[in-house]
Amino acid sequence: MPAPTKRTRRSAKPPKLDLAPKMTPAQSRAAETYEHLLDVTAQVLAEVGFEQLSTNLVCQRAGLSPPALYRYFPNKYALLHELGLRLMHQQNALIDQWLTPAAFESAAALEKTLTGLLLETYEVTRKAAGGIWIMRALRAIPMLQDVRLESAGEVAAQATARLSAAFPEIPREELQLISRVADSMAFAALEMLFDDPSLDAPSVMRLVAASLASHLQRLQAEAKP
Repeated sequence: MPAPTKRTRRSAKPPKLDLAPKMTPAQSRAAETYEHLLDVTAQVLAEVGFEQLSTNLVCQRAGLSPPALYRYFPNKYALLHELGLRLMHQQNALIDQWLTPAAFESAAALEKTLTGLLLETYEVTRKAAGGIWIMRALRAIPMLQDVRLESAGEVAAQATARLSAAFPEIPREELQLISRVADSMAFAALEMLFDDPSLDAPSVMRLVAASLASHLQRLQAEAKP
């Protein structure tokens, strides 16, 4: 049989890994094992980063055999996928808490609210075991990027709905763009704060919030007849 050509090798796609848990525990003991595996994965991730993370390392730390882990998760990426979903859910839940009608009563109120939202997002990530490493994994590992992108889409949809109600005179497509850019700015600010702990988190988030609030005010002024 002839050896595969360069064209054949280049066109071959790597197999797609299964990221879904193999089972959702129904019994309490199984649920405890499931949660224990996720907790240990987050702890190990915080210590060694996602590149050095392995199922063998998780098993050693959790006191379980590899077959016990594989009963629930097919690979380390499935563990990271579940941790990513949970962290994004925690972050996204803050939108409802902060972007209330009172947040749009004045420019000062909006800037203060956005600062509070960004700071609490930072705190949620900081307090989560392996939080920043989970976020880095969602951006750096291609097979996990859908978690981050879907989360960004959800945040943008929530923010756009609230902005549209508060600023009906601004075209919706402008508000959608602001929402997506705001999410990316928040992510970049989080990474910067974790990369350089000497930075003052309130100052960084206040600057991001002021930029967003100022842009909204300008769009509102331009939209007025």
